[in-house]
Amino acid sequence: MSSQTGPTSTAPTSAGATLPAPPPGIGRVVTAMATPFTADGKLDLDGGATLAAHLVDSGTETILVNGTTGESPTLHDDEPWELLAAVRDAVGGRASVMVGTGTNDTAKTVAATRRAAAEGADAVLVVTPYYNRPDQRGLLRHFRDAAAASDLPMVLYDIPGRTGRAIDVATLAELARIDTIVGVKDATTDLGKASDVDVATQGAPGGFVRWSGSDEVNLPLLATGAVGVVSVAAHLVGPEIAQMVHGFPSDPARARALQLACQPVHRALFAEPSPAPLKGALAAKGLPGGPVRPPLVDASDGAVAAVLGALEPIEARR
Repeated sequence: MSSQTGPTSTAPTSAGATLPAPPPGIGRVVTAMATPFTADGKLDLDGGATLAAHLVDSGTETILVNGTTGESPTLHDDEPWELLAAVRDAVGGRASVMVGTGTNDTAKTVAATRRAAAEGADAVLVVTPYYNRPDQRGLLRHFRDAAAASDLPMVLYDIPGRTGRAIDVATLAELARIDTIVGVKDATTDLGKASDVDVATQGAPGGFVRWSGSDEVNLPLLATGAVGVVSVAAHLVGPEIAQMVHGFPSDPARARALQLACQPVHRALFAEPSPAPLKGALAAKGLPGGPVRPPLVDASDGAVAAVLGALEPIEARR
């Protein structure tokens, strides 16, 4: 497990308060990496290595592979594990690597989580089962079974807009009692729920923290006690996001300025189905990305131009 995952102690604020520390093996700045493909749609492992190195150079502390931004529904057979190996080799000890193992089939999720440990992942991300929409009892069983499959730190992924099912606060509190379930990627944009989660999970035996899972609310979630972010925009504005996350405790005004500067980028990246606008922008910047796989289609010229236009003032200030 990498030791280069950012601060591992609480960060002092200007008023002497502290922010929560990330668990070992997972940093404050996590990037959900796009999966590069060749022009004919094949997995581009060299591109993956190059993109991973770029992310670490830009402030990423943990790289997430096989997440939604990585087009996990269309990665086949051994592709996630080949990508994991390429990324691990590329970043060495400079960053940790998390792998998305969640599906809407508990048996497949358990098998993938077990394999992630065997393949050398530092942590796993397990999304709420989608489409079949289990109730909270089903979610408890699903996540408990996945956690029992390995000793890796597990982060839950609460994104009801995609899955059709939210993880209730009481369910999160119950799951937080499992030592290896260390937190949640919060993509609900519900700030009230975020605070309720913190109250409900106080004293969890293995600790339980939140990462912002939606770039447009990164700063508000940091303000409510999130430990960091799981970002898409960090592919393009990684230095600014890293500065915002690490600088927030001592200079919240500067963090606000950085969030506002990046907000047009955050919005533009999701103007069309993600990660198509991101991949178009990566190509324009000379970085690996390639096409998206069906059923997604590549971003329109207008969508890519919007991302690049939003980037211009940020890049001009670097």
